Amino acid sequence: MNYHLAQINIAKMLAPLDSPIMADFVANLERINEVAEASEGFVWRLQDYGNATSIRIYDDDFLLVNMSVWKDVDSLFRYAYQSQHVEIFKRRKEWFEKMAQMHVALWFVPEDHHPSVEEATQRLDYLRSNGETPYAFSFKKRFSIEDNLNFKS
Repeated sequence: MNYHLAQINIAKMLAPLDSPIMADFVANLERINEVAEASEGFVWRLQDYGNATSIRIYDDDFLLVNMSVWKDVDSLFRYAYQSQHVEIFKRRKEWFEKMAQMHVALWFVPEDHHPSVEEATQRLDYLRSNGETPYAFSFKKRFSIEDNLNFKS
């Protein structure tokens, strides 16, 4: 069986999505999503009506969720830190609070699997409680698919 890399990241908005504070973020959302979809290694992303801004997580109307699947860790890394995404990423303080808890989780999924928000929150919660393991990790401590297959919680 082949595997891909899934990711979730969440961010707490400083103001409602329709506020002037969030206007430039919203104005760039479609463009940055298009950059992701055109990136080498991109497989899938969570969306409702073109983006995922109406999907709620942790019962918090100010939390935005981003989920995607990539062929591998390096593909996601290149998109996140070496594409046009970087210009928006560097501006995150304009729109989002600094998160006190871990807000990004990576994990491996079977090649044709698109994770649910519930599955992703389980991974993020696990990472927050247990630290980085092959079950859920970040770019700081990467694990291989083999590590994941051999992992016993």
